[in-house]
Amino acid sequence: MGTQEYAKIISKNLKEIAYKNGKTQADIARDLKLNKATVSSWMNGTRIPRIDSVDLLAHYFNCKRSDIMEEHDDERSTYYLDKETAAAAQKLFEKPGFRVLFDAARNAKSEDMMMVADILKRLQETNPDG
Repeated sequence: MGTQEYAKIISKNLKEIAYKNGKTQADIARDLKLNKATVSSWMNGTRIPRIDSVDLLAHYFNCKRSDIMEEHDDERSTYYLDKETAAAAQKLFEKPGFRVLFDAARNAKSEDMMMVADILKRLQETNPDG
């Protein structure tokens, strides 16, 4: 496996773990006294954390090193049954304003998810503070 693929796996796992723990990149950097750019590079898959940093993250999130470093089967990480919906959810997952979508039904269709995303976008445009 190449470095780029490995970085992508770690990035995906870190995003998922951070989301499940309600943590942002800024939270992680602040709490662990790390440089924001360093955390961002791990989360974006442009750099791979050293093993001591992986251990620090695993301790912080109370998870195993392998939860961060290893690829996991789709059954564990995919909530949506439809592959297109899962892909749409992944795109929206990275936009904090759309997190409410992850309360959607597991068997939602991608069109339904995108329609709700469009409604949320319009609501945000009319009420930027809400």
